[in-house]
Amino acid sequence: MRKMILLPVLFILSSIMSQAQTIAVFTVKAGKYDRYNSIVYTTMPDLAQGAVVLEEEVNGKRHAVAGYVQGTQLSWILEGATPAGSERKFVLSKEKAAANVYMKARTVNNQLLLEEGNQPVLQYNYNTVPAPGGVDTLYNRSAFIHPLWAPNGVVLTNIFPNASHMHHMGIWNPWTHTSFEGRETDFWNIQKKEGKVIYAGGLETFSGPVWCGFRSSQDHIAFLKDGSKKTAIHETWMVKVYPVYKEGTRRLWDFSSTFTPATPSGITLLQYRYGGGFGLRTTAYFTPATSQVSTSEGKTRKDADSTRARWVKISGATPDGKAGMLIMNFPDNYDSPEPVRVWPENMEGGELMFNYSPTKMKSWQLTPGARYQLKYRVMVYSGDITAEEAEAAYNDYAYPVEVKVEMKQ
Repeated sequence: MRKMILLPVLFILSSIMSQAQTIAVFTVKAGKYDRYNSIVYTTMPDLAQGAVVLEEEVNGKRHAVAGYVQGTQLSWILEGATPAGSERKFVLSKEKAAANVYMKARTVNNQLLLEEGNQPVLQYNYNTVPAPGGVDTLYNRSAFIHPLWAPNGVVLTNIFPNASHMHHMGIWNPWTHTSFEGRETDFWNIQKKEGKVIYAGGLETFSGPVWCGFRSSQDHIAFLKDGSKKTAIHETWMVKVYPVYKEGTRRLWDFSSTFTPATPSGITLLQYRYGGGFGLRTTAYFTPATSQVSTSEGKTRKDADSTRARWVKISGATPDGKAGMLIMNFPDNYDSPEPVRVWPENMEGGELMFNYSPTKMKSWQLTPGARYQLKYRVMVYSGDITAEEAEAAYNDYAYPVEVKVEMKQ
């Protein structure tokens, strides 16, 4: 595992900053949407050379802002409300100071835990998790997220839920119906013994003042008729987790899956009703009596299946409190707005499985040597959120703020 504490944009007093050498001035433009706690990314040349500080300038006064440098990329949070049509100014300068790293990625019980301070956010299971006692070891799994916590501590995911869907693993995304080297291969339903997704190494972790996260390699492994195994798809997950906001009741995190065929023959992701994209098995406490599903198009759990949605909101009550998540698919994703698979209310006592499935309505041919990417943003929240807040969060993700860079060196 490769651990990285990315170069922080350091906190420093404004009185000291007046003596610092300005590198650049950023003008952040809200555009046509109201913004709240937007995540800002911008690229600059040679940014990582030496320690730097970031300040926001308001009415001629500056105050420190936590930022993050990764290579030539700078990121920070546009804290609070930024009305549509408005602009905010930030100044980047050279200076040395100490910075706090409170968004952390660390190993706990041989798995990767992402935390804000001492509060757990999500766990990535790169080491194999054994199936429950008495269950076929074929179900042993790696390369999935569980638990996922809401800000109030409610666990939102579930794994190994029951005998008929023992292959459901928190947040995971195997492709279900594929054509690989002349054979239909299912990587989702591992009980069919056709294929499986595994952790493939190369884990990098990131800790810092603005976000923490990881990058990990995963492989879709085909089980061939002669008993051998062959890698069909190489995949990289990138996850970034951001701090809570709105009095500790909201948190955003970003998920991307980048993948390429592993053989010269390529692979076809065949049209099917679920698979790939973003899969979610929710806590068993989310049933029709305790939870609600709503989409950007006004659908509910009763009629959302096989419809398209820019975002899907899932809220529910558990013994530990009410919480939920908002899942947003990026406009550039394949066949976006992606169609969704939402279990009907009569499945397994009303428990819920959700899937953004890019190939639900049409197949996708993956060409050797080409790279493909799917991106999603998730908001986890305590209590509930309105459809208006969900729509605002989606617009902020799909249409990010504009950053104008004025170099001073």
